[in-house]
Amino acid sequence: MHDHETYDSPLVSRYASREMAELFSERTRIRTWRRLWLALAKAEHRAGIPITTKQIRQLERTLDDIDFAAAARYEKRLRHDVMAHVHAWGDLAPDARGIIHLGATSAEIVDNADLIIMRDALRIVARWLATAIDALAAFAKKYRSLPTLGFTHLQPAQPTTVGKRAALWCYDFVRDLDEIEYRTARLRFRGVKGTTGTQASFLELCGGNHAKVLRLEAEVARQFDFDSTEPITGQTYSRKVDAQVICSLGGVATSVHKFANDVRLLQSLKEIEEPFEAEQVGSSAMAYKRNPMRCERATGLARLVLSLVQSPLQTAAEQWLERTLDDSSNKRITVPEAFLATDAMLKIVANVARGLVVYPKVIASRLRAELPFMATENIMMAAVAAGADRQDIHERIRRHSQAAARRVKLEGGDNDLLDRLRADPIFTKVDLSAATNARNFIGRAPRQVDEFIHDFVAPIRRRYRKTLNRSSDLHV
Repeated sequence: MHDHETYDSPLVSRYASREMAELFSERTRIRTWRRLWLALAKAEHRAGIPITTKQIRQLERTLDDIDFAAAARYEKRLRHDVMAHVHAWGDLAPDARGIIHLGATSAEIVDNADLIIMRDALRIVARWLATAIDALAAFAKKYRSLPTLGFTHLQPAQPTTVGKRAALWCYDFVRDLDEIEYRTARLRFRGVKGTTGTQASFLELCGGNHAKVLRLEAEVARQFDFDSTEPITGQTYSRKVDAQVICSLGGVATSVHKFANDVRLLQSLKEIEEPFEAEQVGSSAMAYKRNPMRCERATGLARLVLSLVQSPLQTAAEQWLERTLDDSSNKRITVPEAFLATDAMLKIVANVARGLVVYPKVIASRLRAELPFMATENIMMAAVAAGADRQDIHERIRRHSQAAARRVKLEGGDNDLLDRLRADPIFTKVDLSAATNARNFIGRAPRQVDEFIHDFVAPIRRRYRKTLNRSSDLHV
């Protein structure tokens, strides 16, 4: 447990899921190193390199016996974390001490472990994205036909529906899932390449047999479910891989930021609210407040991820020749934190989407206040169809509209345009109620929602059906 005396990352203690936090833990990292050493030893044994079954069995028995204190003592002396763990494991498996890390360089272990962990982290992100997509699609379906005022430039625009707007949010996350799945599928094992990527040490171990080296590498990769390895590397895999992955997380952050900000805007308008619990406190001073704290948190985390995107790009650009070590300290921070923050903000999106509260009467009231202006063209066409002169109608609507606008803007009154038109004899033959029915202004929005869910969401639901019901409860 945290001792409250030193800094503790809120990403772990408050925000991210336990699953993601454990994936980037020191125990997972070192156990993955050991699995790689074991896999390499097994492959070398099968390749005829002098490694005994007894040595392999000893490594298998002690795989999970990680003495972190012993490793720390070794690292203090050796100033090398990989070799510290080689020695610490060798103490527990003395018969195998001499074959741990045989032919390998640190990148064989560290890089391959990082790729394994990053692949698993991408899969967690994909599951959270699918959960958020499912929740937003359910919300969109429920409110597919509820008219609401649209906004462009944050100014009143043609009506849309609550469900159609939610489908816009949802589609951004569908795009993100496509990108995350693509990156996951394209992720290659670094493989066993040796000190500068030439595989010289493994060629020596394999007696100069190139085919045997390739089989050895492929076998190690298969043990970690990779069907391909990097075709060529320096000492490390190209740091562009990290940059591409973190850029994909930046895409997720962009979608989260858009969704969370939209909910915050709508909550300010009192049209839609994020969930608010019975005893939740909105403000320490203003007891009436219902602040959108979940979406505010998501926005802040999204900004963090967006700010982290440039760091791996710079790291990739800074790698000199076969590699430099200025990547390590940066990578240890940026990659885990980008994933932890992405995990945390997607938990929030799923939580909020599952609990969004809609206020149809407020939505209808705002729509009524603006719709008469938008309906004026329809009203004009109806009046002309009833026999009126188009130019005369246009002028009368212009005068009435401006008078109604003055009442709203200068007097703070309601929009009384329809009352003014009803009082004008020239409009007596026009059904003003029908001409201003909001449902006549939403076009194909309900059908668009249905088609989107059928074509894009349903396949995702089928692929991720086993994980869609995962809990999205928040720690705070």
